[in-house]
Formats: sequence, structure tokens, C-alpha cells
Amino acid sequence: MNTYKTETQHANKTIRQQGSTWNSIDPENIARMRLQNRFRTGLDIASFTAKIMREDMDRYDKDPVNYTQSLGCWHGFIGQQKMISIKKHFGSTRSRYLYLSGWMVAAMRSEFGPLPDQSMHEKTSVPSLIEELYTFLKQADARELQHLYVELDAATGSGDQLKIKATQNKIDNFETHVVPIIADIDAGFGNEEATYLLAKKMIEAGACCIQIENQVSDAKQCGHQDGKVTVPHEDFLAKINAVRYAFMELGVEDGVIVARTDSLGAGLTQKIPVSQYPGDLAEQYNAYIDGEKVISISELNSGDMALKIGEKLIKPTRLANGLVRFKPDTGEDRVVLDCITSLQNGADLLWIETEKPHIGQIADMVNRIREVVPNAKLVYNNSPSFNWTLNFRQQVFDAWQIDGKDLSDYNREQLMSQQYDDTDLAAEADEKIRCFQKDAAQQAGIFHHLITLPTYHTAALSTDNLTKDYFGEQGMLGYVSEVQRKEIRQGLACVKHQDMSGSNMGDEHKEYFSGSQALKASGESNTMNQFS
Repeated sequence: MNTYKTETQHANKTIRQQGSTWNSIDPENIARMRLQNRFRTGLDIASFTAKIMREDMDRYDKDPVNYTQSLGCWHGFIGQQKMISIKKHFGSTRSRYLYLSGWMVAAMRSEFGPLPDQSMHEKTSVPSLIEELYTFLKQADARELQHLYVELDAATGSGDQLKIKATQNKIDNFETHVVPIIADIDAGFGNEEATYLLAKKMIEAGACCIQIENQVSDAKQCGHQDGKVTVPHEDFLAKINAVRYAFMELGVEDGVIVARTDSLGAGLTQKIPVSQYPGDLAEQYNAYIDGEKVISISELNSGDMALKIGEKLIKPTRLANGLVRFKPDTGEDRVVLDCITSLQNGADLLWIETEKPHIGQIADMVNRIREVVPNAKLVYNNSPSFNWTLNFRQQVFDAWQIDGKDLSDYNREQLMSQQYDDTDLAAEADEKIRCFQKDAAQQAGIFHHLITLPTYHTAALSTDNLTKDYFGEQGMLGYVSEVQRKEIRQGLACVKHQDMSGSNMGDEHKEYFSGSQALKASGESNTMNQFS
């Protein structure tokens, strides 16, 4: 990024070249506006953030303590406030991303209203949300820089050279709120051409990382629901290629692809691929198909199909809708094959959708993958679909049982009960939850931890609490004590909601354009001054 001084000099040179007709244009104002609008296009953002992700992946490979994190955000304002809070609490946005959840787009951003996570929402709503998120993040940059400009003007007015230099240094070394977004393209919303076209729109909106799953597009289910149907490897690899072509066409050559496998919980396939030679991917996929051994063609009824697997002929197990069942207890083996195949054919990161947050289970699969691809690493869904409290209390219970501890005070199936909250078992389970991300990064190859739907749940919870108090006995105190007072004392930027929405920046611009004639919203009568 150019420095404040460099941008001012460049603008001044351009203005002087125009002669007296541009005398009313202040080069320092131009420099300020340019620094506030560092990213001109979504492709600028995608290129910038792709480099960040690649650097973070390299840092993780050197030491898994360098894992990354994100939260799913369903609105630009939510993403903006998250990144403002990260800068406030931790001083840097390093290793913190945003996640764009297809589930939340379906449930909260579709013109049809709330929809299940089955790729029924408009595909255009995904790039639209990416663009919206980055619009709000860029506005957070502009707002924070505007505050620094006010600080610089005050220092200049007082002649404080040390303060001037310090503030200019803050401006020149300003860290943007613009961070990578891992964006969910579901199963690609159609064939590989449809996937390519949507991927382009997502990248043009700013996405440097696209996550795609191996479910059948028109039978897509939420990863934590039953009835999932996977596609043959060749079909999935074609869509990975489609996303890579989109990145390359648009000049984002280091764009990141996350290949998600749902095979652990998917027991069905829609299609039996055609094998071209012994041992190819189609034959490996078909080896997992369940069926009855056939000795004679006479055993087949009209409409039955037969499939030769190795030297054996089987009648595949088909449902009434024509879907074909996989053999039971083959999920982990299929996951490992999916992951190795994806990494060997252009994917950069893996996503294994599991039914519970169990480090041992994840590590077992990752270790098998790493026997073939040593630097394999995961994006992992720390899902709200998991009952984290019950899962980890049961994990501790099972470990204690193996160790021979006395468990007579506990009922394994009732461990969610509040009666156990103050027990040693609950305390150990909570400590395992607290350390889950760090431990899983070290032990199970997880480079990026995300929570898909956290802000969906926090919005519901905070609204419930406010509703209960405000419409109850607390009245206005319910809002003041639980919202505004906490905003003020915790230093939330949005307590000054007019400033957050851009009114102060608007005043600055009016002064740039109109000089002393500008009609400004700030002043003694502005109630926002009560929060100074």
C-alpha cells in the first residue's frame, strides 16, 4: 500500500498538470480517499486474500500451532463487527477469516424466505453476500482511517510534530479489515459448467477460497442430515477443475479450493461410473457398492442390473427411487479415497464432514491420507449441529470407564443434565472443548477451524433475551442494562451507530467538496456526542 505522503504527492502532480481548473481539488483529500478505498474491485480482494491464505498454509506446515479460524456470517454488518472486534481485542486480523455458509444463505438470505440446506436458494445470492461482506469490511477500513485523519488534523493544528509522525505511521501501516472468505458453493449448483459460471461470480465478488462438496447437486442435503448421495470421483474432479479454471481465467492463480467429502455419512450413490481399465477410480468407487452375489443370470428379475466387481458378479442394492447403496461400514475408507483423489487432482485443502467432534476419529483418517499426501490438511466444521457438551462429557465418561474410575454417580445418557455442571467430569469435558481447536490442529491436521452458523444462533439468543426483558418487567432497562450499557463499557464501535453507518465520513466528504459551505451532521446537538 502506498504511503500517505506518496499518495499526496501523486495526486498533487496530477492536479498541477490540469492547470488552474482543478485548483479547488486538495491533493491531501484525494490521498485520504484513495487510502480509504484500497481495493477497487473484487478481483483485487481475491488476489490479496489468496496470498494471505497461502502464507498461512505455509506457516501451518512449518508449525501446526499456526492454525486459522473463522465464524460464519450471514450479513455484511455481522462480518464487519466481527473483524472490528478482532482488531480491538487482539490487535491484528492475522489468521482470522470469514466463512460464508450455504446453510445460512438458504435459511436467511433467499428471496423465497427460509429454506432448508438443499441448494434451493438462488445461486446469485452467494456472490451477492460475498460482495456485501466486503463492502462492509471496506467501510470499516474507511471509518477507522477517517478517525486517524481527524487525529492527524488535530496534531497538525497543535503543531505537535511527534504526534504528527506517530499518526502518519499508523496510517501508513494500517491493517485492513479485509480478510479471506471461505465461500460455500455447495455441490456446484448443477453440472461442471454451472459450477464454473458461479465460481467466476464468486471470485469476481472477492472470494479467494471456494469450498465444494461431493454430493449430487440436485439431491444435496445438509451435511448433518440423513439421505446424502455422493457422486463418482470423475464427476467431482470435473467440478474441481471448473473452479480452478475460473480462478486461472480471472488471474487469481493462487486461489484456494477446499474439497469437502460427505462420504462418512453418505450411504448412497446416484450413478455407477464406467470403468475404463482395471484399478481406475471408477472401479475403486464401485468396489464399495453393496449387493447380492449372482451365480446365474437366471437369478435376475426384469429391470435388475448386474455389476462385475473383480471376479465377482453382484446385483447392486437399489432403493425404490433407483439410488444405489454402499456397503455398510465403508464410510471412512471412502473418505480417505475421496481426500487423496481430490488432493492429487487440484484441491488444496480438505473438509471431512463428521458426525461428532472427536479428535481421534479425525486423526485416524488424516493419518491415512498423509501416508499418500504428507502435507494434507483440513478445514473443519466445529458445527452447532454437534451437542458439544454431551459429546465431550460422554468422551470423558468413556475414557474414565477404560481407566477403571468409579462412574456410579453418572448416567452416560443423561450427561447433558444441569445436575452434572459442577462435577469433575464436566470440568474435564469443558477443558477438552476449550482446547479442541489447538489439540486438533496439532494432532489431526486441521489448518482452519470454523463454526458454520454461530451468528445465526447468537442473533436468536440475544433477541430472545432482549424480548424477554424489554416486553417484561424490565421495560426500557432491559435494553439499557443488557445492550447499551455493555456496548459503552466494552467499547463497541457500533454504540455510535451514526458514525458506524458513515455520517462522519459523509461530513468529511462534504467539506472536501463544498468547503466552508458544507452542511454537516456533526456538532453540539448531535446526540452521538453523549458517547464520547
